[in-house]
Amino acid sequence: MKLLKILSVVLVAGLATGCASNSDIKDLQSQIDGLSSKISTVSSDAAKAQSAAELAASKASAAEASASRAAQYSQDTNNKLDRMFKKSMMK
Repeated sequence: MKLLKILSVVLVAGLATGCASNSDIKDLQSQIDGLSSKISTVSSDAAKAQSAAELAASKASAAEASASRAAQYSQDTNNKLDRMFKKSMMK
């Protein structure tokens, strides 16, 4: 009789724990699914940001090359003007 009471208490406790565990597992699975969705969104945003950064770096590199050419042209023009000035002063 005492054994039957103990077994019934253990059985009820096991069922209650099993039900709680199942709902906990479902809740955790729901949270995991939500996080997976957020991770996908963040990953997509990161890929877009990486693409934009690469494009910006490419444009900056092109602008730097253009500025370098402009500086060289300016230096060449200054050199020509200096030569012309010196030539005119010698006359």
